[in-house]
Amino acid sequence: MAAVKNKNAEKSEGQKTLSGVAAKQSVHSSDNHSTEYIPAKTETTKKLVEIGKKVVLDIKKGENPKIELSVRGLSNVVYDKEAKTLTLGDKKAQRYFFNASHTKKFLQTIEIAAICKNLLDVQKHASLRDVFYMAKRTIPNTKINVVDEQTESDKAIEDLEIITEFSREQLHVNANKMGSVAGKVVIEDSGDTIDWSKLGSGGWSIPSNVENIKFKKVDAKYILYMEKAAVWERLHEDRFWEKQSCLIMSSQGQTTRGIRRLLQRLSVEHKLPIYVLADNDPWGWYIYSVIKFGSISLAHMAAEMAIPGVKFIGITCDDVIDYDLKRHFIKLTDQDISRLKQMQGYEWFEKNKEWQRQFKMMKEFGNKVEIQALSSKGISFISEKYLPEKIKGQKFLD
Repeated sequence: MAAVKNKNAEKSEGQKTLSGVAAKQSVHSSDNHSTEYIPAKTETTKKLVEIGKKVVLDIKKGENPKIELSVRGLSNVVYDKEAKTLTLGDKKAQRYFFNASHTKKFLQTIEIAAICKNLLDVQKHASLRDVFYMAKRTIPNTKINVVDEQTESDKAIEDLEIITEFSREQLHVNANKMGSVAGKVVIEDSGDTIDWSKLGSGGWSIPSNVENIKFKKVDAKYILYMEKAAVWERLHEDRFWEKQSCLIMSSQGQTTRGIRRLLQRLSVEHKLPIYVLADNDPWGWYIYSVIKFGSISLAHMAAEMAIPGVKFIGITCDDVIDYDLKRHFIKLTDQDISRLKQMQGYEWFEKNKEWQRQFKMMKEFGNKVEIQALSSKGISFISEKYLPEKIKGQKFLD
């Protein structure tokens, strides 16, 4: 994976699923449409070493050591209207060691770079939590820790992605597993053959790094992604994936990178449509926005994460009326209203009449509704009536 600046060139070469050095080293199989991922260990390590050498050179020259990286945040996020994804703009920032407001972040970046290099040297992987504890220590003769909270090491890793143009996974750092999937798919993972239709009530636990997975057989018409594991369990017990010839996939709240990457691979490599099922609230709708357009904090990963073809299946404000769900209204909080206002103003929603109508309806309701409200119609109402009706009627929001 790589920075935004490489994206256009990669697309022109037809390399839309992987980028940077990893893409150059990937091998595409024509018979099963899978992508064999070959870790770019040498190039990744080389890039990390270059960061250290640059700092040493600055010191030898008597200069203030600095690291340059793209600005992350809404002020440097650009909506690509043609690709319908968020990308990182051209704004750059310098992080200096001898600068009171930069020093700690500078140190954290170098510390995390050293940890990643060690992981690459021994060909081992660590979790985000592991990396946090590896970095956490008190600087001698001070009361200052290199990192105090995991959010600091997490951000340093994201900064390294931008600086090195390699993904977190290529730096050998993984997140926790948080998702499940079921359906008629057979994969090969680390030499093991796994059938997603024969894994009992729990389904397959989606790892944080899905680059090495090979799809050996995919028999599905579409993917239904939902934000709540409880809804996934209902659909799995009802064998929804078997009856509808689809895949059902979930996380627990915000969609993890591993899940987003798995969705994108299935969308690109097997042309499967993806429908998102989320709560009727600004946070559920934001989950859809992130899957479709990419996220602001990971705009540099849009080429590997965003899936512009994704559609929203529910719960919409129209569903609240059509399925008589007003009795399950939950009053919008101040945070809900603030998030709703933010989404209304996002460029990627600003000119979308259907979404603007949904935003307006929710404001008028002054309330939100959770997916589980459908259970009041019957425990399997969602799998036997709601979803089949919406899919058959193509009642989606784009």
